Amino acid sequence: MENKNILKGVLFVGLGASFYGMLATFVKVAYDQGYTTAEVTTAQFAIGILILGIVNLIMMNKKSLPKVEKIDKKRLVLAGSSLGFTSLFYYLSVQYINVSIAIVLLMQTVWISILVESILNKQIPSAKKLIAMVLVLFGTVLATNLINQEVELNPKGLFWGFLAACSFTSTMFSSNKIANYLPPYKKSLWMLYGGAIVVSLFLFFSQLGPFYSEGLFSLYRNFSDDVAGIHSFNFSIFYVWGLPLAVFGTVLPPILLNKGFPHTGLGLGSIVSSLELPVSVTMAFIVLQEKVLLIQWTGIAIIIFAIIISNVSFGKKKIGV
Repeated sequence: MENKNILKGVLFVGLGASFYGMLATFVKVAYDQGYTTAEVTTAQFAIGILILGIVNLIMMNKKSLPKVEKIDKKRLVLAGSSLGFTSLFYYLSVQYINVSIAIVLLMQTVWISILVESILNKQIPSAKKLIAMVLVLFGTVLATNLINQEVELNPKGLFWGFLAACSFTSTMFSSNKIANYLPPYKKSLWMLYGGAIVVSLFLFFSQLGPFYSEGLFSLYRNFSDDVAGIHSFNFSIFYVWGLPLAVFGTVLPPILLNKGFPHTGLGLGSIVSSLELPVSVTMAFIVLQEKVLLIQWTGIAIIIFAIIISNVSFGKKKIGV
């Protein structure tokens, strides 16, 4: 039964990561149409909360849902802030460094998660996890074509990119440990509240505040020279991109991760979540018709192979690590 639960968890985490990978293509198109990071993330979280709110109301009428304990409400909202921070830190990093470098930094989540899990469990990671971790990171370098690019390592970009990886690790830890007695859709809703607070603050301080207040504009200029995104809010983002951004960014992934991580654990789950990268590259190839080189497909194959070996015990009739 335990091995079946691990396999189930792997499937849920893999699907959740894959949806996140699809999201990158929608976000890129939205940016090309002139929408800002603040507008994209605001629509993503606002509509996501609306959808999950409706789901919770429907399920409440069908069956009695467990009440969220008071202490867990605070924990989930606080933990959910990492959902907002991950997006914001990543988008800040790409202002200073190449997108490929930013993705490599985000994939540091793999070893950070394994390290955190080993500290929490007070045990050394298995050889299989360590091998899978190295393969994922190597495959990431190939899949982003990092080797063939001349890149500038801006310290600010490295800082924000590494914070994005730490924040994403926090999201996975929350999915693994906090309030697992709740149905995933209810737990995800409370986590979205935390992310929405972060995104709302970012919207105010990076776009609306500086646009309507000279004082806040002067304050903003102390931190960034990019003023292109300072203007009134473009509400068309809600009906043009709001639904796909929410479904693939704040509805399905949190539910699936919350459902899968309690079964996989933090270390194995982080390895499986690296599926986000190959899905993102494949979507860009199919939808955006971006050129993908052989070395990138090789990297994708290595990542998938790493996920397979981390879940299959060769020579034994069981699945798991």
